[in-house]
Amino acid sequence: MNLRDRDLVSIQEVRDLIVAAKKAQLIYKKYNQKEIDKVCQAVADAGVTNSKKLAIMANEETGFGNVDDKVIKNIFASKMVNDRYKGTKTIGVINNDYKNKVIDIAEPVGVIAGLIPSTNPTSSVFYKAIISLKAGNSIIFSPHPNAKNSILEAVSIIRKALEKTGAPVNLVSSMETLTIGATKELMSNKDTKLILATGGTKMVRAAYSSGTPALGVGPGNGPAFIDKSANITKTINQIVDSKTFDNGTICASEQSVLVDETIVPRVKKAFNDANCYFMSKEECLKVSKYIMRSNGTMNPLIVGKTAHKIAELAQIEIPINTKILIAEDDLDNIDVNNPFSREKLAPILTFYVVKNETQAIDTANRLLRVEGAGHTAMIHSENKNVIEKYGESVLASRILVNSPGSLGGIGATVNLNPALTLGCGAIGGSSTSDNVSPLNLVDIRREAFGVRDLDDIKADIKGLDAATNVDVSKEFIESIVKQVLDEVRN
Repeated sequence: MNLRDRDLVSIQEVRDLIVAAKKAQLIYKKYNQKEIDKVCQAVADAGVTNSKKLAIMANEETGFGNVDDKVIKNIFASKMVNDRYKGTKTIGVINNDYKNKVIDIAEPVGVIAGLIPSTNPTSSVFYKAIISLKAGNSIIFSPHPNAKNSILEAVSIIRKALEKTGAPVNLVSSMETLTIGATKELMSNKDTKLILATGGTKMVRAAYSSGTPALGVGPGNGPAFIDKSANITKTINQIVDSKTFDNGTICASEQSVLVDETIVPRVKKAFNDANCYFMSKEECLKVSKYIMRSNGTMNPLIVGKTAHKIAELAQIEIPINTKILIAEDDLDNIDVNNPFSREKLAPILTFYVVKNETQAIDTANRLLRVEGAGHTAMIHSENKNVIEKYGESVLASRILVNSPGSLGGIGATVNLNPALTLGCGAIGGSSTSDNVSPLNLVDIRREAFGVRDLDDIKADIKGLDAATNVDVSKEFIESIVKQVLDEVRN
């Protein structure tokens, strides 16, 4: 099959999937909350049961991360996500504000397009499927080509779970013939109502420019400030655990540490004791050549690899027990063209020395402006004032306090929504700053009861007239009131 024919076949495949997903969702939207929760539980249970199988498949197919941590991610994305929303109302009346006489009614958006990355392939499928189903929607996945087989297996497992509950299996489906044209069709088709996009900057921008509402997430570049008041041993252990979790493939993981100059020797010792390796300038230069590609994107050769694999690639010698490669860098070198200033989804960490919390904030924001604005930042401190100042000033949507970045950002070690789609807000080019939940995937209709009459509004305006000593005629007041009411009606 030539490229043109393959493109046409894939586009027709997507159109057929959308028709089937739409029919399934029209049936599913009649389910009550109890029935929907039963479906979500079945999918979550299937995720736990198959967590190891899918972890092995994803690891073998992509070469990223490690099996044990991918098992944890699969269980997090199925059981922990579902457990968090068991008691959440997502269908029909979800809130009744008796005092203000406003009722909130949730309405499913319909067919959702789910773009799946290669770094968290099977876990992302379960997470996006569960939050979509919880909100009464259907979802069609566009797999990353490098993780196609493991993604399709995850989808197959979910469909079998749906079938057992009696729910329409086409509530969850996936493209199989992967082309750019097909993904564009999925995103821009009139019956696709929302896009859940997780992945590279180029793909997320394509989602936002498709003409369909999108919830997209770009790269992270999380800076972690280690304040002089921090518990250093605990802090370094958390950072090492976080940065090595699945070999650094979670975008909320630490990319740099900003260390108060008064504690630098103690922090370095703690890193050394935790089997981290401080590279020489020559070694940094060798490693830097493999972090980014010539087009400015991350080099997949280092993504999700161990420190030893990266050292072998760069032809440097490191101790056998090394967990993380650390590059000491100057604040003056922070720049988009410096690989150590960028996101590194691998056990590579950049080390900066700062004078105080003011310089730490400035440095964190400089790094986030290079990449990752609006995503995630960390602070390790016991000083309430420093923590508050950092939180108010750093350009991140989630500021994690005394928590590992990777598992904190996704809501596993802090009380944020458990999620694998982490909004970056307007500053990061995202339509939300939330950890995306089922409530991001419904439209809220509001039934509002009358609480004041036209005469009340006129009286309020007359009171304003008297208070400001402004001569406002009766005719002017009535014309303004009429204009307001006309706008409301329209």
